[in-house]
Amino acid sequence: MLSASALTTLGALPPFLVGSQAVLMMPDLGFGVAGVGVVVSVFFAAAALCTILGAGLLERWSPRTGRLYAGALVASGSLAVAFLVRDLVGLIVSMAVLGAANAACQGTSNKAVASLLPPGRRGLGFGIKQAAVPTAIMLGGLAVPTTTAFLGWRSTFVITGTVGLILFALAILRSHPAEEGGSPVRTVAGSQARHTPERPVAPDHAPWNPLILCALAIAFASMSCNFLGAYLASWAHQIGLTIEQAGWLMAGGSSTSVVMRVVAGFRADRRYGGNLSVVAAMILGGGVAMFFIGWLAVPWAVIVFGILAFAIGWSWPGLMLFAVARVGRDMPTQASSIVQAGAFAGGAVGPALLGFVIQGFGFAVAWWAAGVCFLIAAVLTVVARWGFRRDLERRPPAQEFFYGGGRDQPRRVVGGG
Repeated sequence: MLSASALTTLGALPPFLVGSQAVLMMPDLGFGVAGVGVVVSVFFAAAALCTILGAGLLERWSPRTGRLYAGALVASGSLAVAFLVRDLVGLIVSMAVLGAANAACQGTSNKAVASLLPPGRRGLGFGIKQAAVPTAIMLGGLAVPTTTAFLGWRSTFVITGTVGLILFALAILRSHPAEEGGSPVRTVAGSQARHTPERPVAPDHAPWNPLILCALAIAFASMSCNFLGAYLASWAHQIGLTIEQAGWLMAGGSSTSVVMRVVAGFRADRRYGGNLSVVAAMILGGGVAMFFIGWLAVPWAVIVFGILAFAIGWSWPGLMLFAVARVGRDMPTQASSIVQAGAFAGGAVGPALLGFVIQGFGFAVAWWAAGVCFLIAAVLTVVARWGFRRDLERRPPAQEFFYGGGRDQPRRVVGGG
């Protein structure tokens, strides 16, 4: 769990470094507030594209191979930003490379959590793994009053690039036969390397319609969440907070999200389903917080509702991935990858689209638009939950499946013969 979380943090960090340091990067590289949204959107678009096109590769890659590619891409993209980028175009190209790195990091860690952890710990596993994203925001916020203040904004990308090189080197140096991707040899009655023929069985998978609805829901919600991560510091600075105070706000808000994601995963392991209804409620709470951030444009309101937006409105991704992997049947990695691609797609569209809304109509309207995206996501999540439940009733799985949200015992049991 900790390894998957660290890998996810490394992949997710770059756009939040840009968001928290945008006030300093914009004059140096010669772009405006809309450019921040474009940069962040390119990052997530590249991640979405690589996740969709590379889904088959991720199923076949060993953990070592995933770490090799992730480390190489993180190092090359980060060090390019640190030493080569001189304008917006160069930053966009480098962020596309880092988006591909994020896809490798997320895919490798999702596969580990969905397939290697025991079922009774997967909710906590996804909670800890997805806590890496607000951890990345927290690190991005803390970088401003610390590393950035003394060494400049490029120094933060030197650090991430160095970590990428270390990951790449460790993946080369530390290998294990179980990670090489080979299948174990089945022996019969002590015989040596003789295979027994088996009839191939088509793997059971999650129903497509509610799975696509979940991907759309997380796309709309991610539009708002990544807008929050990319622009809250700039908005806070605009209404009166200093650059350092805005950085501390980002760090404080994201730290509450870290705690809430772990708590949500811990609680999910202690009930039988009911996770998507909790996700919908949290997304709805985030939408309300977004409305207040735009409506009450004063420092105290941005601090209070900004922290609430992080704590409630951005603490559900691990819970959603856990819920989808749980109904993924024989293919939990595929199910979680489809939803993860939706998250990347929303991250790609949201910051750029809402950035242009800021440029055309102002920050207040953009925050209200982000709140509307949250409301749409909540509705889609509820509909997807209904679809998953209908599929369980009409197409019971081969193994016993408990659901209904009960704590002491499940309300419903399906499958198992």
